[in-house]
Amino acid sequence: MPPAAPGTRAAAERRPVVPQAETIEADVVVVGGGIVGLATADALVRRYPGLSVVLLEKEDDVAKHQTGRNSGVVHAGIYYTPGSLKAKLSVAGVVALRAYCAEQGVAYDPVGKVIVAIDEAELPRLDALVERGTANGVPGLRVIDADELRSIEPYAAGLRAIHSPGTAIVDYPGVCAALAAGLRRAGARVETGAPVLAIAEDAAGLTVTTPRLRVRAQRLIACAGLHADRIARMAGADPDVTIVPFRGEYYFLEPHVVERVRGLIYPVPDPALPFLGVHLTRTVHGEVEAGPNAVLALAREGYTHTTVSLGDLRETLAFPGFWRLAGRFWWVGAFEYWRSFRSEAFVASLRKLMPSLTVADVRRGGAGVRAQAVGHDGKLVDDFAFAETERALHVLNAPSPAATASLTIGAHLAERVRGWFEA
Repeated sequence: MPPAAPGTRAAAERRPVVPQAETIEADVVVVGGGIVGLATADALVRRYPGLSVVLLEKEDDVAKHQTGRNSGVVHAGIYYTPGSLKAKLSVAGVVALRAYCAEQGVAYDPVGKVIVAIDEAELPRLDALVERGTANGVPGLRVIDADELRSIEPYAAGLRAIHSPGTAIVDYPGVCAALAAGLRRAGARVETGAPVLAIAEDAAGLTVTTPRLRVRAQRLIACAGLHADRIARMAGADPDVTIVPFRGEYYFLEPHVVERVRGLIYPVPDPALPFLGVHLTRTVHGEVEAGPNAVLALAREGYTHTTVSLGDLRETLAFPGFWRLAGRFWWVGAFEYWRSFRSEAFVASLRKLMPSLTVADVRRGGAGVRAQAVGHDGKLVDDFAFAETERALHVLNAPSPAATASLTIGAHLAERVRGWFEA
């Protein structure tokens, strides 16, 4: 018997039956199950009792991208421009995060950090960092000499350093698991495996469509990280930035040299460059990470050299701001790509901080992708950035220290949308 022609009744009967997506109602839908989205949902249910909240995460669990792939550092607030949201929210965020971890039993360890000047040219920048951190209210900052540096980090090299005794490491996925559990106990719905396909607005509210459910909500807050600009445009906003993904690759120190690092060892950052430089970081799991570098990712979720999304890459290359950025930093990008493929070059950068390291002392680790908002002028957006419409609020730029500041970012957003819920 020949197969039924397409469109005939017999063919239709053989097609799989796709169940109609469930429709649920909510006052607010939060898009994104990273630490910022979870903290925002948590702040909403705490601040506005009785508010119905649905959180949508496209992966099968929370904290799968930036939150679960970073170095686990709780940044004290040293680097950020005084008066900026980064400065205000990160310093307060340390206090909030430390208290939350103590309450929830999540690993949090104030191992301390040194920022090391390795030559005379870096000393003025070191002094400027101390002034900035002090202006931001970071507690306990002080400049130490080479002898005291070696008493804190015996294998570190440098002329002078900043010591930040309160800088900590934390289990960020553990924080996210606690936040998700708390949301469910409070009656909110945390829906994983629910990528957003469409957002439609009408006079009565918003409809957010995923493959398996639709959410009818009055308001939307999007904390979509690597896809923040796309979700904003999907919802009808007109963000003036595009997310350009940068992969940060890590090495691990081998077990026989792990004890050479007691806390966190960072270089003095070059203010002409957009990232902090490779550093050495203990983790709450007893390992030591070395890195990250910063290479352009060929996909928004491009965690390896071979992960390529033609759509993502085309979008990056079509954005004029990318070419303006590349024109300013092409030499940095070329060096980072070269170093990405050569362990010897990566270790050479680490040896500036710890001369005793060799290639035999490290092995390749994982990678994360930083969601960096870039303006049409080719400048990296430095501070946290948002876009707001009548029914929606979008977090467009939340790179480091967003994880550190997550609880205070959530509180900030809950306050920002107070007019939605309070007459």
